Amino acid sequence: MEKLKQLYNEYDFNFTDESVAEAVKEIIAKNFDKYNNVEVWKQCFNQIDLTSLNSTDTEDKIGGMMERVNEFKAKYPEMPNVAAVCVYPALVPVTKATLETEGVNIAAVSACFPSSQTFIEAKIAEVALTAAAGANEIDVVISLGKFFSGFHTEVYEELQEIKDACHGAHLKVILESGLMHNTKEIKQASLLAMAAGADFIKTSTGKIDVAATPEAAFVMCHAIKDYYKATGREVGFKAAGGVKTPEDAALYYTIVEEVLGKEWLTTDLFRIGASSAANNLISAI
Repeated sequence: MEKLKQLYNEYDFNFTDESVAEAVKEIIAKNFDKYNNVEVWKQCFNQIDLTSLNSTDTEDKIGGMMERVNEFKAKYPEMPNVAAVCVYPALVPVTKATLETEGVNIAAVSACFPSSQTFIEAKIAEVALTAAAGANEIDVVISLGKFFSGFHTEVYEELQEIKDACHGAHLKVILESGLMHNTKEIKQASLLAMAAGADFIKTSTGKIDVAATPEAAFVMCHAIKDYYKATGREVGFKAAGGVKTPEDAALYYTIVEEVLGKEWLTTDLFRIGASSAANNLISAI
């Protein structure tokens, strides 16, 4: 923990859950209406990780999902495509075999998603196999049990090993922010993940009741901003879990624009993890 205490001491933790909630309320009141429009919805669609993470997923189902992605441009020529598709590791090969659209990345959850409760050797092996199968983005969950036990250095070192096992694939680290006890823990987890090599920090797995929240997004985006000022390294933000409507997407867009600025509103630095949101955005547009 001592090593991570040194890291945390370099950053501002002078905030409370109440002050964060008030700041989010103010940002939304002042800015949401100007971003809740068709042009922003189109951009949000382009930043979606189209996701299927069901225990009943089959090769046929995922292949069909890829075919719909392949056909999207012909069906909606005025629309940008999604940023990525996200599947389980065993379904990466069929995803790679059937996805033909350029510019759409293959993401996969790995490292004992969604619990992260297994041996580090197993996590590293699964991540390496997932990257070798063709995933160019890998989403993993931090070891929450170790984090809540105060073993932050162990979590940091584990993420470093996982990053090495990605072999060039981008690493998206899921904080499961809905399980954090307060916003200060969310910032600690954000800084820890970024220092360990995360290319993105992500709110949630979508597998628990409390998923993405505007407050978590606000704290994570400020952590990204602070980390960028300190290191010069740009880290992306992904809102995932419970993002279903165009208004939900515009809400997270608003927070990213107002905290991080327009330069973060690219598929390289801002993503939305969603499945139902894609259809709802198309219908609204």
